[in-house]
Order: sequence, then structure tokens, then C-alpha cells
Amino acid sequence: MPRVNIQERQPEAYNAMFGLEKYLASSSVDADLQEIIRIRASILNGCQFCLGMHSEAAKKLGVSDEKLHAVENWQQSKLFNEKEQAVLAMTDSVTHISAKGLPTDVYQKASEFFNEDEMAQLITLMATINAWNRLGVAMAG
Repeated sequence: MPRVNIQERQPEAYNAMFGLEKYLASSSVDADLQEIIRIRASILNGCQFCLGMHSEAAKKLGVSDEKLHAVENWQQSKLFNEKEQAVLAMTDSVTHISAKGLPTDVYQKASEFFNEDEMAQLITLMATINAWNRLGVAMAG
């Protein structure tokens, strides 16, 4: 049975999400790091549409194919610097927020690299991509 297309049926919902995206576009967090966050959350949530879209965006920003493929198993990769590792750990925690919340040590590690405004931007980005993933997966079935 076909699933509802929320963008068609309730465009106001998508417009609200696009408002968040407009805010995130003005974020001081590097665009390539934003795409890596979106890719990691999309992998964890099984959203193939978002994974493809954000992988292409990351490539256009100069992220290598090797690094893109390594996002899935970032903990075992030497391609990510300490800042990226901190953000990926935070992305994992926020994506699986019901498991343990956002542990203090994970938050503190990321805050070594980002100021409070950037931390707020990161959390908003992570919440937004998780919302997009949930919309995409729920509509795809």
C-alpha cells in the first residue's frame, strides 16, 4: 500500500523543516562537517534517500569517497581527526538519544572544539537530520 507523501499532503510541515535548514545554512559549523553529520545519522536511521543526497553534497564540498565510505565505521578509521570523531560520537548519541541520552563525556569532548553557540547549532542540526530521516523512512515504508 502506498504511503502518504507528507510534502504533497502537508506542505506546511516541510516548509517548517526548510526553515530549520535555512537557519543551519547560516551556521558557523563547516559545511563539510555538517554533511558528515547528516550522513552518519542517515546511516544509523537507514534513510537511503538522505544518505544519497548528503553523500553527493559532501562530494561537491570536496569530501573524498574514501572518507564517505569510512563514516559507517568511523570508530575504526584513521581518516577522521579528533574534532570529527567528537562530532561523530555526539551524532551517534543524539541519534540514539533514548539509549543513554547525550552522555556528559561525549558532550564535553565536542565542547573542546566548539563554543556554546556552535554546540547549539550542532544539536539543532542533529535533531533536524534525525527528523528528516524519520519522515523519509516512515514515508518509504
